[in-house]
Amino acid sequence: MKKLLSILLLGAAAAAVPAAAQTSTKLSATKASEYGLIYTLPLTAFEVTVAVEKTVSTPGEFYQYARRYLNATPILKPSTSWRITEAVVNPIAIADEKERYLATFKGGAGTYMTVSDLNFPLSVNDESYEATVSLSPLPQPVEAEPTILQLPVAQQAITPEMIQSKSLAKRAQLAADKIYEFRNNRNEIISGQADAMPSDGAAMKLALDQLASQEEALTAMFLGTVQKSVEVRTYTVYLPDDGAVSRKVVARLSALDGLVDANDLSGAPIYISITPQTRGELPVNEKGITKTFPKGGVAYRIPGTARVTLSYDDETLAEDTFDVAQYGVVFGLDPSLFTNKKSPSYLHFNPLTGSVRELGKVTE
Repeated sequence: MKKLLSILLLGAAAAAVPAAAQTSTKLSATKASEYGLIYTLPLTAFEVTVAVEKTVSTPGEFYQYARRYLNATPILKPSTSWRITEAVVNPIAIADEKERYLATFKGGAGTYMTVSDLNFPLSVNDESYEATVSLSPLPQPVEAEPTILQLPVAQQAITPEMIQSKSLAKRAQLAADKIYEFRNNRNEIISGQADAMPSDGAAMKLALDQLASQEEALTAMFLGTVQKSVEVRTYTVYLPDDGAVSRKVVARLSALDGLVDANDLSGAPIYISITPQTRGELPVNEKGITKTFPKGGVAYRIPGTARVTLSYDDETLAEDTFDVAQYGVVFGLDPSLFTNKKSPSYLHFNPLTGSVRELGKVTE
């Protein structure tokens, strides 16, 4: 179908990356269903996705000798720390059986509706409509990479004398001597004074990389290692009947365990606040009188808006304004719009709120 004469367009969800189109099912208004179609208008909830970086610091075997041999400050004791690196809030649609509606159409018009797998309305008289929504991209988890001491190069850097020595102090001295030997060898290669110079540029790069890796491994035995990873969790926040949420604890950040559930008091709270900004209003006629719901009408939502703020330790992690179904009202379109044989209409819904995205005339 080709769609022309669009006459109504309401706002969609704000933000960044288009999500995939909804999976849809076609419902036809037939005699078997008494030309009625039953569907459910969605309510709004929010998914809060939080990414935390985990940092594991581990002292090296020779940390007591780092100042003496390398004049450097080492990691002195094992530790694990966590910090929030990113937080994203996205709206989602949830079902509420109290929001079920029946639209009744004239027989013989071939009117149909597409609905999602949760029976939310997607379109009327337009099976080709892809009900995409725009959502913020989510952070991705990152696995911890092995430290230099967990790689084979660490074993290659250890000399037989270091392995044979039973004295920690002696092994530290041998390791320090080897570090300075690696540095001297690198300088000789770079200056062209090495006894056995690499044959070409590629061989030189390989030799220098090997020296650098082995020096790094031995240095880590003095200074210690730092290993980082990123964990991501998503939490669903449901709105109460009145719609407002004031400083609700979504999750907590524990110094020992990272992200923990809201009821785990070992962590500091991550709060969400949902504050109504506008309320949906029923349409009025030219005299300012509220219109009445048409008999058998196609129910849709006129949503309100809310400001959603996510915070931790008195700092804002994420903040945005979203359409919210619960802050709106339900009205209906006259079903005759969709059964007019000469000029039937099509309708596109916002799958997150059940609001009208577009209403227009269908042409072949």
